[in-house]
Amino acid sequence: MSNITKKVSWSSRGDELGPVGEGTPLLNGSEQPRHSRQFSEGGSLFQIDRLSTVDLEEEISAEEESARGQPKEIPHNSKLLSLKYESLDYDNSENQLFLEEERRMSFTGFRCLEISRWLICGLIGVLTGLIACFIDIVVEKVARYKYEAIKQNIERFTEVGGLSISLILWAVLNFSFVMVGSILVAFFEPVAAGSGIPQIKCYLNGVKIPRVVRLKTLVIKVCGVICSVIGGLAVGKEGPMIHSGAVVAAGVSQGRSTTLKKDLMIFEYFRRDTEKRDFVSAGAAAGVSAAFGAPVGGVLFSLEEGASFWNQMLTWRIFFASMISTFTLNFFLSISHNNTGDLSNPGLINFGRFESGVLGALFNFLNYWLTIFRIRYVHRPCLQVMEAMLVAAVTASVSFTMIYFSNDCQPLDSEHAEEYPLQLFCADGEYNSMATTFFNTPEKSVRSLFHNQPGTYNPLTLGLFTITYFFLACWTYGLAVSAGVFIPSLLIGAAWGRLCGIWLIWADPGKYALIGAAAQLGGIVRMTLSLTVILVEATGNVTYGLPIMLVLLTAKIVGDYFQEGLYDIHIKLQSVPFLHWEAPATSHWLTTREVMSSPVTCLNRIEKVGTIVDVLSNTSTNHNGFPVVVQPSKLCGLILRSQLIVLLKHKVFVELAGSRLTRRKLQLKDFRDAYPRFPPIQSIHVSQDERECLMDLTEFMNPTPYTVTQETSLPRVFKLFRALGLRHLVVIDDANRVVGLVTRKDLARYHLGKHGLEELHLAQT
Repeated sequence: MSNITKKVSWSSRGDELGPVGEGTPLLNGSEQPRHSRQFSEGGSLFQIDRLSTVDLEEEISAEEESARGQPKEIPHNSKLLSLKYESLDYDNSENQLFLEEERRMSFTGFRCLEISRWLICGLIGVLTGLIACFIDIVVEKVARYKYEAIKQNIERFTEVGGLSISLILWAVLNFSFVMVGSILVAFFEPVAAGSGIPQIKCYLNGVKIPRVVRLKTLVIKVCGVICSVIGGLAVGKEGPMIHSGAVVAAGVSQGRSTTLKKDLMIFEYFRRDTEKRDFVSAGAAAGVSAAFGAPVGGVLFSLEEGASFWNQMLTWRIFFASMISTFTLNFFLSISHNNTGDLSNPGLINFGRFESGVLGALFNFLNYWLTIFRIRYVHRPCLQVMEAMLVAAVTASVSFTMIYFSNDCQPLDSEHAEEYPLQLFCADGEYNSMATTFFNTPEKSVRSLFHNQPGTYNPLTLGLFTITYFFLACWTYGLAVSAGVFIPSLLIGAAWGRLCGIWLIWADPGKYALIGAAAQLGGIVRMTLSLTVILVEATGNVTYGLPIMLVLLTAKIVGDYFQEGLYDIHIKLQSVPFLHWEAPATSHWLTTREVMSSPVTCLNRIEKVGTIVDVLSNTSTNHNGFPVVVQPSKLCGLILRSQLIVLLKHKVFVELAGSRLTRRKLQLKDFRDAYPRFPPIQSIHVSQDERECLMDLTEFMNPTPYTVTQETSLPRVFKLFRALGLRHLVVIDDANRVVGLVTRKDLARYHLGKHGLEELHLAQT
């Protein structure tokens, strides 16, 4: 946390929470007084809440905790903003060490760095493609064994009776795989749950999500998504591929693994947040490219949904990584399919080649309340695993029941090359059409809905499947498993799109299935430009570009009227201080004076070591940025907690030795070696004699931090903070004296609500 004062709880709107003077319980059970301010213009009323004085970080003994009585649920408020999330340093600290290194570097050195960036992007593409290939091959092989075993069992018991045995076999196989994947996620790496796209969006936005780009997260993600897809859940593997690509990029670009404690001593120049962010953008794009076979779509996805900062050279490098990823995947899949050199496989998820916003908003609405229920009641790992197993068993049971009672029998001929056709109670030479949708992996079901001939499905089959799969997918997203939402959304949309095509007698149902899939997915995730290109590349036909674009735009407009996109909903439910592209429209009323945090903990340019240790050890504040001042409180620079810890670790002290000042020389490499896991202050021992020494911060501080005055409007501060990727923005007066500090949380807490401009609670959740 940056310079936020210790007492930092914010009251909510008085008209919503009762009369003034009535205490509002917080997460720790304490009560807070309420104060509020109001601004009006032309009859419009905007109410902004004020800082109250509740200490959320007060130590509570075990006896007090027990006496208070813990509730059986975790309280949750959608208007919370968590203090546990820190910001990343996307603005380079241009101190003397950095400037000296840059000035010493020759033109050839800079060219070598640029070549290294291209090399890293190539490696990201290759490794992401290999991971995608591994996932695809394992899922294909194991799923084939699973469905063949269930099919043989169903065929045997259809003749002699006892189909309940087949149902039990299907359910047991499903929840066995899901149990393994859920245990890996819930007990070993919870951040690997879900698609990972919201977390990567937050990372690229400048929020430090703990453990999101670790090697362990990658391993759990890959194993988890394999188990989820094989386990028959209503999930896809595209979201985890995007997360996996981002983790690969974060690791490769650093030239070492902190998890394995292995340092290759390469790419050391890129060991900082600014460079790492660009490579993570490339990794996310490579993941999209591998999942959909859409390199251009990957670049646009990274631009539209992920990257907060962009430039022309970064675009080319990201496109290069995406192309390499697709090529690698195609090459190794051709080897796996015994057709070496055939590079026609677009990606993990392809829809073959072609010669609604309201339903998406409903999906998001239901998933929103389901996620709140999970946060409150299903927060223990054992409960999360049990829920995942329950969903797997219910999915298998519902699928079996739908197939069992379906009488939609279709002739089985050469044009209907179903992978696992189930005859069940159909006549010889026919297969159960409902089984084509349920008794298959979601990707193959989507392809069947797109390309099977007209008359393959009757309307009742498609209608029942749409309703059933809609609720199964809604229940599944948010479980403690690695899973994506793209393919379930496409499958739901393809089903009702094909249903609409059947009703329009003159239409091709397959083409309407594609349009319905686009509408459903667009209504859930609210992507427009990138999703249009992804679907066009995945289908291999640009003819459908215009109708897909119009459908996605309509789905976004209609969906936004009712509910936010699914990824934005989950970011908000995690109370992440996410900064959108623009400040709230009605925030011109606010100035920096009302937004900033104060008082600010400052350090002198030459400061006592003991003072620095005490400031860093103060757990009640836990600041991460400190303005450096010269008397009387005039700003001369800014220094970070991580820099001070490295200085203390290496004993960079100034001490009197006779008549001379001596100190140890430190290099920029020392800071890069400590990145990104800087040691805690508690692990650094400073003797009593060392506490009396001095530390000169001149060489290590950033002498030119960005500053604003107290009268600057909130939108202007927001634009400066967002565009430059800042972590701290110092507020000064006319005499260059430090009067406050603006951080991400100071800006993220303002948003437009139902009653105008509102302010979120700040709490240590």
